[in-house]
Amino acid sequence: MGSCVVGIGAISAIGNNVEENFESLVSKRTGISALTHFHTSLNVPVGQVDWTNEQLKELLGLPAKKVYSRTALLGMVAVKEALRDAGIDPRSGLRIGLISSTSAGGMDLSENFYVDMKEKENGGRLRNVVSHDCGDSTEQIAEALGINGFLSTISTACSSSANALMLADRLLNHDQLDVVVAGGIDPLCKFTINGFNSLMILDKELCRPFDATRAGLNLGEAAGFVVLQREKKPGQKCYCRLAGYANANDAYHQTATSPDGDGPLLAMQGALKKAGLRPEDVDYVNVHGTGTGNNDQSEGTAMRRLFGDRIPRFSSTKVYTGHTLGAAGGIEAVYSALAISRDVIFPTYNFVNPIEGLDMKPETEVIRNAGVKVVMSNSFGFGGNVSSLVFSAE
Repeated sequence: MGSCVVGIGAISAIGNNVEENFESLVSKRTGISALTHFHTSLNVPVGQVDWTNEQLKELLGLPAKKVYSRTALLGMVAVKEALRDAGIDPRSGLRIGLISSTSAGGMDLSENFYVDMKEKENGGRLRNVVSHDCGDSTEQIAEALGINGFLSTISTACSSSANALMLADRLLNHDQLDVVVAGGIDPLCKFTINGFNSLMILDKELCRPFDATRAGLNLGEAAGFVVLQREKKPGQKCYCRLAGYANANDAYHQTATSPDGDGPLLAMQGALKKAGLRPEDVDYVNVHGTGTGNNDQSEGTAMRRLFGDRIPRFSSTKVYTGHTLGAAGGIEAVYSALAISRDVIFPTYNFVNPIEGLDMKPETEVIRNAGVKVVMSNSFGFGGNVSSLVFSAE
């Protein structure tokens, strides 16, 4: 049947908790705006979390003088909310695991180190590079929240946190853990902004997923986590079940997926097969939908090959949060759980013209009482590492 989602937590450009995220989605309120937390010569809009690192530390009750990466701080907020939502105390004696994911790791601090080192001989504080490794944020979150069980960190670009949920389900099914908190985090930093700019895929306006005029993506920062158990306990709610999942790789290009959608098709087919479902059972697809020329063409082609003329209702929530890279699969898993539990489909409100040859139109208005029982969530990463999750009503 798949693991049960018993808790969810999220922080993004459209909300500092799950409820704020939901209200922004159904109000069609984007979080894409000008970058203010640090300086860059690139004039591109981003999805930025309002709070500074100092404010996040104060919110979490952490020592003001201790250095934490933004990745760790954002992750603490979302993981703490997810555990509270599930009614789980990390010190309860349960076998609790944390599987987190990120692509930037502590890069925001590393950038500060190299600026100082460049300005003067022997400059730069070493405490700003000790958090560079992706696994450091996972350890920081676990230490702060008292999670003493299994820890793991996954970094497979934009499919990272979807893959974290897959590992979580497998550990539960093999009775290695009682509870797993799984998801991902990525902060905005100069490294990612300059990197994506070098690929010439940053849009200087609000991104337009699946639109013929799409010109690239907007980067965003976020953390999204779900709490998974084999079964809910008395008094717990179950938002939905992680019914199926699959990871595939078309090995087509370092940063692009196959124009024929080979990898995405394999991932979606595999996720449905594991869930024991057919394409026609899917009620809603939260598409990867970055707004880049390659992604939307590839994903749309794969969906045509899988669903034929019966394309399910679909939308991209990246018009609200921006593309949150390693956090995308986690935060969109939270949105998928909300779509099922609150029976709603979120809109890609700035769509106008379909891509030539695909004739696919995402939903542009909120649909309530939508009959959502099965949701597919796609997360496709660099290097062809592509993943699909399928969630179903309990």
